[in-house]
Formats: sequence, C-alpha cells, structure tokens
Amino acid sequence: MTAVDFEAFVERLATVAGEAVMPFFRTTIGIEDKGGKGSFDPVTAADHAGESAMRQLIKSTFPSHGIVGEEFGDEAKDAEYVWVLDPIDGTRGFISGLPTWGTLIGLMKGGAPVYGLMSQPFVKERFWGDGGSARYRGPLGDRKLRVRSCSRLADAVMSATSPRLFSGRELKAFESVEQTARLTRYGGDCYAYCLVAGGQIDLVVEAGLKPYDIVALIPIIEGAGGVVTNWQGEPATEGGRIVAAGDKRVHAEALEILAKA
Repeated sequence: MTAVDFEAFVERLATVAGEAVMPFFRTTIGIEDKGGKGSFDPVTAADHAGESAMRQLIKSTFPSHGIVGEEFGDEAKDAEYVWVLDPIDGTRGFISGLPTWGTLIGLMKGGAPVYGLMSQPFVKERFWGDGGSARYRGPLGDRKLRVRSCSRLADAVMSATSPRLFSGRELKAFESVEQTARLTRYGGDCYAYCLVAGGQIDLVVEAGLKPYDIVALIPIIEGAGGVVTNWQGEPATEGGRIVAAGDKRVHAEALEILAKA
C-alpha cells in the first residue's frame, strides 16, 4: 500500500467510528460501570458501536493484522502490525455532553508506534502523525503541527485528566510538578496530548493509562517535535505513568521532580 492509500484507510476508520458514535452523543444513554469498588469507569453503547465498526473494517481489509481495543480485548497481539483502538477516549466527558473526548486509532509495527490519529467528530477536528511529522485538520484549516518552545517548568501550561488518577506517593509527586508549573488545567483526556502537539499546552502528567490510551498519541506528539515517556523516561507504549511534553527541557525537569518526590 502507498502512503496515500494508508492515510485514506485510517481516515475511513475514523469516519466509520464517528458515524457509529455520534448518534449517542448528548442523548439519554445507558451507562455501565466497569470500575471496581470506589472507582467509576463508565462504558456506553457508543463505545461498543465505535470499536465494533473499526474492528470490522480492519478485519475485512487487513485480516493478518492484530487488534488491541479497550472494549473487546486483544486479537493476534503478536502480529507484525497491530491496531490499538479506543473508540471514546474521555467517556466521562462524553456522557457529560462535553466535546473533550476523541477516537484514538494507533498502529504499531514490531511493537513500536508508527502512526496515530485522534478524531473528534462533533467539532470535526483531526490530529495525526507518524513520528516524523504531524498535522491538523478542522475548522481552523489544514496545517502542520509543531510544539512550542518552553525552557522551564515554571513557564509551562500543564494538563492532567484528573487529580483522582493519582494516589499516595503518586499524588504527592504529581503535586510537586503542579506546584512548579505556571498553570494546570484538568479534564482534557486525549485532547490535552494533541494540544501539546499543537503548541497550546506544554506538559501532560498522568498515571494509570492503558496502551489504548496513549499509543495513538505518541506518533502525533513526536511528529510535532515533542517527547512522550513514562515517569522513568522509558517508552510509554505500555501506558502506566506518562509524561508528555513539547519541550525536552520541561520534560527533563518534570522527570527530575517526579523522581525526587
């Protein structure tokens, strides 16, 4: 397949997911809680519909490819090419009627992320990248994505989905970074990572992520010139504790504070 064919296929994946999900947005929708005691982890019929649509298209087009998805588990996870899917990243925002959620589509080759796309069908924005470059298309036009320069954490705009992601020593470590940053905003989910790529946010610090929460976002941020690792500075592909930054200096400073805390 040529690059144009591949990009067209991923665009089609995002389109079919959006068509499956959007009829549920801002409606009265049934919500299941798949979280354990003391936690709330919502899933809806929209999540199931979006992932089902993407899986069907992948299987019919690339039957030898593997799939890792939030709602229906893993298939051929050891294949050379593996799609990593999250039909609605930000389900809490989705069920609240907030357009801060997105569909995440990632592709891994040999265990490494090589392409990622985030689609927000309500506001009609898409962010995508291949690790070497990244682009945006939406109401603001079509443009190349580029992180912004930020030399120190004290000047950085920081984001996390919620402080409730952290507990115990994790929370103290996060708060140490937050106290140094200029501004912290909550509730961004996958959008915050895309805004790092777009140069509006400088740093995202989170914990408890799964591969389908982060794999698609890595090629977007890296393609825009940023860096994504876990709290130890290692690859973020498996999820867990994540630090994403536009400027390597802010990333290094955040890692140092997290390590000390």
